[in-house]
Amino acid sequence: MKKSETPKIPYQKEAQHNEVAYDGGPVGTAIRGMAMGMAEVIPGVSGGTIAFITGIYEKLLNTIKAFSPSLISDFKIGGVKGVWSTINGNFLVFLLGGMVAGIVVGIFGITYLLETYPPAVWAFFFGLIIASAIYIGRQIGKWRISEVICLIIGAIVAYGITIITPASGSESLFFVFISGVISISALILPGISGSFILLLMGMYTYIISETIKPALSTLAPDKLLVMGVFAIGCLVGLMTLSRVLSWTFKNYRNITLALLTGFMIGSLNKIWPWRNPIEWLRDEAGKIILDDDGSKKKILLEENVFPAGYEGDPMTIAVVVMMIIGFISVFLIEKLGKH
Repeated sequence: MKKSETPKIPYQKEAQHNEVAYDGGPVGTAIRGMAMGMAEVIPGVSGGTIAFITGIYEKLLNTIKAFSPSLISDFKIGGVKGVWSTINGNFLVFLLGGMVAGIVVGIFGITYLLETYPPAVWAFFFGLIIASAIYIGRQIGKWRISEVICLIIGAIVAYGITIITPASGSESLFFVFISGVISISALILPGISGSFILLLMGMYTYIISETIKPALSTLAPDKLLVMGVFAIGCLVGLMTLSRVLSWTFKNYRNITLALLTGFMIGSLNKIWPWRNPIEWLRDEAGKIILDDDGSKKKILLEENVFPAGYEGDPMTIAVVVMMIIGFISVFLIEKLGKH
């Protein structure tokens, strides 16, 4: 390399390409992150869905993919500034900041609404997901038999996940690691909820209630070990899946979009507005697990019903209105994103 040449960091071209596709600025990025954070609080709703309809999905994939051993060489070539450019530092900081704020808002706001007006809130997300599936499907340049097959496969897989009977789980560190690898998919795959994946694997209670909460409150070494193994699994899953999806987007964009559209369609079963509980989470002794304040049972399985069979106020008019609002909001977000 000649002295007069400016060193090039491999990721810079990709980062620049993403800036052309999305340039929402710090405020726009933070708002998108907040929406993703709120979505992650809702069981059955994925932050990946929000990332897609707000136009930052591929940029998020490439940003996650940038975290690799190659950062060492980037640091040697461009220093801290080079690394910061490689990982889209500004984008990442504002996105994560927005997500934290969104999670807080979701915990105190959306969870309250879910407890108070569940059919109406689920209806909003039902309409949101339907419109999101249409929005993603519209990104496919040409529908061929391969895209149709992938759409059907994605829908079947996602629907199958929503009806699988939860497993018993395992406390082995290897299974904890695998749980982290699989559950982190919620951050990237539209239509799939990480908390629901943990539930299906029989690991929700063990990871959330019996490990993370005690680890943060008591700092018990055994709990910290399990939490650390789970976190490593999440990191491995995030790094692996981001690379796979980034590669498929680059080489098989239409097929990937069709598969993701199918995921979203299949996941609609999980967020149907009228659902009655038929089984609750239980501990090893068979006792039903209550929430933190002991006022409500934690639901394990639910059954979709029509308004007449719903155990509670069906809020039929509110459900229809909120479903329409959820549907329209996706296309409003799309138009706002263009400006």
